[in-house]
Amino acid sequence: MYDEEKGEQVIRFIERICTHVKGDLANKNFLLEDWQKDYIRKLFGTVNPDGTRQYRTSFVFIPRKNGKSNLLAAIGLALLFIEKEPGAEIYVCASSRDQANAIFDVCKQMIRNQPVLEKGCKVYRNSIVLNGTNSFLKAVAADAGVLHGSNASACLYDEVHSAKTRELWDVMATSMGARSQPLMFGISTAGLFDPNSVCYELYDYSKKVSAGIIEDHTFLPLVYEASQDDDIHDEAIWKKANPNYAVSIKPEYFRKMSQEAKSLPSSEIAFRQLHLNQWVNSLSGWIPDDEWMQSAGTINLEELKGKPCYGGLDLAAVEDVCAFVLIFPWDDGSVKVVPYLFVSQAAVNRRRTQTGGSYENFVSRGELIVTEGNSTDYNVIKNKIFEAAQVYDLKSVAFDRWNSSSLVQQLIEEGIEMDPFGQGFISMTSPIKNAEILIKKKMLHHGGNAMLRWMVGNVVIKRDDAENVKFSKSKAGDKIDGIIALIMALGEKMTVENSDVSNTSTYESQPLRFL
Repeated sequence: MYDEEKGEQVIRFIERICTHVKGDLANKNFLLEDWQKDYIRKLFGTVNPDGTRQYRTSFVFIPRKNGKSNLLAAIGLALLFIEKEPGAEIYVCASSRDQANAIFDVCKQMIRNQPVLEKGCKVYRNSIVLNGTNSFLKAVAADAGVLHGSNASACLYDEVHSAKTRELWDVMATSMGARSQPLMFGISTAGLFDPNSVCYELYDYSKKVSAGIIEDHTFLPLVYEASQDDDIHDEAIWKKANPNYAVSIKPEYFRKMSQEAKSLPSSEIAFRQLHLNQWVNSLSGWIPDDEWMQSAGTINLEELKGKPCYGGLDLAAVEDVCAFVLIFPWDDGSVKVVPYLFVSQAAVNRRRTQTGGSYENFVSRGELIVTEGNSTDYNVIKNKIFEAAQVYDLKSVAFDRWNSSSLVQQLIEEGIEMDPFGQGFISMTSPIKNAEILIKKKMLHHGGNAMLRWMVGNVVIKRDDAENVKFSKSKAGDKIDGIIALIMALGEKMTVENSDVSNTSTYESQPLRFL
């Protein structure tokens, strides 16, 4: 049955009391869109004969930038202030403390923006306590340990796709047995396809309930997504997957993301997952092997003699591959790549018995230089750089400022221009995207070097909330040092070419890249 007043009461509370906390609408009333009102009416207005809420679990599956943070926070406050269940325990949950705190901070700011809410509660660092009661709203993260022994009345779980295990979800769900109308609420974008994850289980269950395959009157699903066979560049599909399109989502932003997705492989994955809510087979893959090889071209070392070039130097730990990579800008806009990769004999020996493949094939092809001893001999690397400087017009070399050594100082003393280069989001985003464009255009020529090809397949892309990208070295057995050095060399070239002051050093003219 439906109780109109209960649904409308929550809508009035949100629109009259809750506010936006960020952006152009900050401090203005949170006016709900029609799809949000319809959802809230169903969630709070659909009741059992005894007047308690019918829906005990709800899953909202929606892309980014559709106002989910505000909606989640507003529902949390409505549960605390309107329902006034004795001793209510409302938890805002997430996989990480930062994510849980982000939603909790929205709740706190909504309270600070509205005096009537401030008078009705006490706001503490980690909790909001309703005056005159034992009821509270608190943030909790999976990485902070599970809450065995809690007596939750509601759990609002943000970005369920990030959950590494289902432990927190299960603990919170099973803690509600004593409550008359508990609510287990999950909200998420799509993630990496894993049929065993709690997020995919909720998604699959939602689809079956929506289709009538499963009959569950206690479960309320809300799913917005583009189908796998939809044209991801069709504006009609963008509207279909994003109920706040042209409201909180600007069409010009989508057009920009669509254009990037057409030309950049990593951007297409992110566009599908974050903005069209499609499950993807890999959140981290970079360049497909066929695209990498289509850009191979040919490398003639003789024609490179005396040509200007830029270097990238990645000095790994003693057991890892070290890389010195040169890139040669060509008149037609293409770039030719010459890698020098180094490893100790001890590491070669270890690879024979460890997983991840042997190095012998790379050595026999002349693509991997082996130095004697238990660790890579930096003198061999130094001599190779000196040799390259004599053969080619070496303009400058970017090196990892966090993993430098006396080798860098020796090179500087010998007249090699060395520039520190970070491997974080700020430094890596532009050269990575530049590399992707060159590969798409078949203009990054590497000659089919087998070791670089292997490393490309090992690349793991990490992405921040601003959609900046960098490489991760988290897969210790799968080396990517040569690709990192390549990206650093491209970044060095871009920095030098974009410098506006000819008499200023690279370091002085581009300080932000080292942050």
